[in-house]
Formats: sequence, structure tokens, C-alpha cells
Amino acid sequence: MGPSQVITPDSSLECTAGDHPEPGQRSLAAAAALERIVGLIPRTDEVWLLLSGGTSSLIAAPETGLTPAELTSIYSLLLGSGLDITAMNRIRKRFSRWGGGKLARALAPAKVRGYVVSDVIGDDLASIGSGPCVPDPTTAREVREQLEQTGIWRRLPESGRSLVLSVESGNRPETPKPGDDAFTGVSLEVIASNRLALEAAARRARELGLTPLVSDTPLSGEAAPAGAVLARRLLDHCAQSDIQPENRVCLIWGGETTVSLGEQSAGLGGRCQELALAAARDLSGAAEGVALLAAGTDGRDGPTDAAGAIVDGRTWQAIEGSGRKPAHDLAQHNSYPALDAAGALLRTGLTGTNVMDVVIGCCL
Repeated sequence: MGPSQVITPDSSLECTAGDHPEPGQRSLAAAAALERIVGLIPRTDEVWLLLSGGTSSLIAAPETGLTPAELTSIYSLLLGSGLDITAMNRIRKRFSRWGGGKLARALAPAKVRGYVVSDVIGDDLASIGSGPCVPDPTTAREVREQLEQTGIWRRLPESGRSLVLSVESGNRPETPKPGDDAFTGVSLEVIASNRLALEAAARRARELGLTPLVSDTPLSGEAAPAGAVLARRLLDHCAQSDIQPENRVCLIWGGETTVSLGEQSAGLGGRCQELALAAARDLSGAAEGVALLAAGTDGRDGPTDAAGAIVDGRTWQAIEGSGRKPAHDLAQHNSYPALDAAGALLRTGLTGTNVMDVVIGCCL
């Protein structure tokens, strides 16, 4: 099946696939299809909205004054900025057609029931998919200030800066705010989340005879330092444990790290791969049976065909044995070829569900 083909469960349902993690032509087509459908809905009807993580890109179309290429460049800048998903979507909704409550405004006064798959820590409805049916509490001024603080403002296309400034000056309307009539008939419910994924992983661990220890602290921050910290925690736990068959454990973390690429980075990888490569360095020489998995629940980590990677005490040396320099690859955010050289990449295929990332460390 080609990348543009979509399986539909019923011939009466129209399906349009968008692009991810950066918007492309398919995202524009999806946004246009949504616009057409919204125009056909009687405002006395009830609308069911199924929303998942990734929607920010999958139905991304530029606001008036931006070109599609400029919107893609803004998304690319944000993806490499090191900002977490909440901060990123707070900005992205400014430049996209449907984010920041704009879909609710287009559907009003129809009643909207939303069922949401969360891909953000804390399940903040305003952040998931850039909150197409949720009030946007952030002002254009606050967005500009954050862009300036992160150094992205000067790198935005001129039209992007003009858009933000025109809203800030009152020459262009703000996004719908809390209390807006557009949200009177909207109700949203989270039906899947990272916490539910961790609980499922723990159940499966028990079925396999392992004792799961699920972290209460969400995984966040830069991927490489996080990988080093988790590897050391795993090693410390394994050193303190009497690893008998009946005492085998696995440590489970969930959340989402970030990768700050910088202006000149040309490496290939994703946050889970970078975390795993950093962990491999600290796990180097660890006993057999000590291993760590880091993977995106949607089956795709960054712009690659891998969900993440599985590393152990031999991975770092295997990369070196292939002729690569893993420390250099890590510094250049080039985790994919390094892990591929060691046969450590995890390729699951797309799962169709994004509830952030899962990291599992085992002492077997």
C-alpha cells in the first residue's frame, strides 16, 4: 500500500491521510476536506469529534497570510527547538487554520462531543492536537515573548512575525478565549493516554512473570541527558537487586523528551533513539539481561522508519565495531545510523495511536 492510500472501514466514510511530523500536501488536503465537511454540517446537528495526538500536523493548513511552505518551515523550527509539546502547540495553533479553538468557532452553535487520545503530559486538552475545540488562553504577546526567549522569533518567516504582531496590535482577531460562545456546546473526554499505556505495559509485564515498577514522574527534558539518567537508575536498581527468576523486575517510564537540534544539525533520528543511544553509553559493559527499550507509541520516532531502539551492555561497542563513532553520532543527533549499525533499532510499523513514549528497563 502506498503512502497516500488509506483503508476506510466503510465505503460511506471519506478518509484523508495527513503528513506527520511536519505538514505537507496531504495535510493541506486533509485541512481542505475538513473545511468542506464543516460547511455541510447543519448547526442544529450533533458533531462527534475523534481527536488524537499528531493532529497539529495532520490537518495543518496555514492561516491567511502564510504559504504552506512557510507553515512547514515554522513547524520544522519548533520541532528542533527543544520545546516540549505543550509549548510547541501553544505556538503552532497561532499559525494553523484549525488550532486554538478555531474548529469549535466554525462548528458553533452545533453540539460537539469530542473523544480524545492524549499525547501530552497531564492530558491538557488545550495542547492535544493544538486544541481545535478548546479555548486558547495564551495571547499573541505571550507567544511572541516565548519565541524571542527561545531564539526562534528571528528565524521565523517575515509573514509569520507579521501575523503575530498584527494580532498583538489588534489589527487581526485573537484566537477564541475562555468564555467564548463557540465552546458552549462542546464537551471533551480523554479516552486514551500515556498513563493507560503504562498500565497496560505493567499488566503485560506481570503476565510474563516480571514485577513492574512504574514511575510516577513523567519523562521530560532533553533526550540525551534523560537517557543517561535512566540508564544509571536501571544499573543502580539491578545492582541492589538479587536477580533471581522469581525476582525479575522491569522499570517503566512514560512521557516525552525533546531534542534541541540547533541551526546546523543534519543528523537523522528521533527523541527515543537519542535517549537510547545515550543510555547505551552508560550501559556499556553491563551484565547480560540488563537492557532498555525506548519507543514512540505511534511506531514512528522522528522522521524515520523506527519506533525507537533496544540497547544493552553490548550496543555501544557494537556501534564502535561497525566503524562508527557513537559519541560523535550522539553529539550530532545522528542516532539512527549509529543504532542501525548495531542492529538495535526497533521497527514495529505504525500503530495508529500516539500517546507519547514508553521507556522500559529490565533486569533479567
